[in-house]
Amino acid sequence: MKTLIQDFSKHLADALVIGKNANLTPNIKTFKNVLITGMGGSGIGGTVVAQLATNVSVPIAVNNTYDLPSWVDENTLVIGSTYSGNTEETISVVEAAIAKGAEVAFVTSGGRAGELSEKHNLNQIVLVGGNPPRSQFAYSVVSQMFLLNHYGITSFEIEKEINATIDLLDREEETTISESRTIAEEIANTMPIIYCAAGYDGVATRFRQQLNENSKMLCWHHVIPEMNHNELVGWAGGNENMSVIILRNEDDSAKNQQRIEINKNIISRHTNQIFEIWSKGESKIARSFYHVHFEDWISMHLSEINEVDVMEIDSINFLKAELAK
Repeated sequence: MKTLIQDFSKHLADALVIGKNANLTPNIKTFKNVLITGMGGSGIGGTVVAQLATNVSVPIAVNNTYDLPSWVDENTLVIGSTYSGNTEETISVVEAAIAKGAEVAFVTSGGRAGELSEKHNLNQIVLVGGNPPRSQFAYSVVSQMFLLNHYGITSFEIEKEINATIDLLDREEETTISESRTIAEEIANTMPIIYCAAGYDGVATRFRQQLNENSKMLCWHHVIPEMNHNELVGWAGGNENMSVIILRNEDDSAKNQQRIEINKNIISRHTNQIFEIWSKGESKIARSFYHVHFEDWISMHLSEINEVDVMEIDSINFLKAELAK
């Protein structure tokens, strides 16, 4: 896993090649909405892409369950993101979407998704399999960006933005590793609580998932301003065993910046363990990937501090085995 995290910028470069070389059938349809469906390490890419797609004329919804929303029809683009190709929730949604005549495309390494693509002549961007899905985040996001551009939903400047992000990450790598280790050492043996401003909650979710899977730690996250209408009151029960990590960005709205400062004041009455991670980069794409990479390193350092096997997911495998009976 450490090597996979180290190679994050290489994954971005490789994803550009895969996306540009994808053999996609030309699109002749106009869509009224988009559904991105996926779970876990495959699904989180859809949440991040949807939040990066700020200048779109149709809504983009994200689905993380077995059920196809009732509004999906022949005028809907459905993107199934399943690295293994066999995620049962995702396959269930896609099969229902096909039955309703929706336009369907996959980001996958094969499996059942590959079979459905061949059977129904679906567009797909095919990834190399064999790695933990959570380590393939760069491939997932970039591939979905290519698909959204292909179908005329977005106009991402993918090569320009991703190459700029690669330069940023490589330039900052030594500092990223050092600073992320410092934060990991500070929040070890605490209950981490992650906050961010609206628009970056996909990144916060990704961080929570990485602490769960890589570091074997329970934690939670919430989003500002929604957090200010409920969870802020719950801090009356906060204590020094809790650590707060706030993911910050230059493009967070002025009102949310103000809210964060007030929140820090309130939370500091209950714990002094408050840390801020400011993203770097000239675009939301760069800032989002910077956060993901920085916080992936935190999860890696914590796996070493906690002396756990970063690759082990026995409980998930047990669940899948039980469901298969």
